[in-house]
Amino acid sequence: MPSNVEIKARVSDPVLLAQRVAELSQSEGTIIRQRDTFFNCSRGRLKLRDFMNGSGQLIFYKRPDSDGPKLSQYSISPTSDPASLQVVLADALGVKGQVQKVRQLFLIGQTRVHLDTVEGLGHYMEL
Repeated sequence: MPSNVEIKARVSDPVLLAQRVAELSQSEGTIIRQRDTFFNCSRGRLKLRDFMNGSGQLIFYKRPDSDGPKLSQYSISPTSDPASLQVVLADALGVKGQVQKVRQLFLIGQTRVHLDTVEGLGHYMEL
């Protein structure tokens, strides 16, 4: 299973952070709208990421519930019909929650920098 190290943090000044990250990446970033639906799962976490354009990804991952950097192991399967897949998974497993966000993606070297505006929760960054 592929893995990466994730660092997530709340952001108090998203405009300033976006400016600094844009300078470092020498780009304005890419805007991605997405809705993540989390399903009940006994081992790890299972979410369906709907890019709201007819495409999506089913993502299974294992990550500790702790502060600070976390090792995340994951498997991703693309889908061209996230709406139908969501119905099937909801019927089979039950929905644990849903998060809708606008993500601004920057690349700095090999590091992906996500600046997220999460509906009802605020602003976050993820490395």
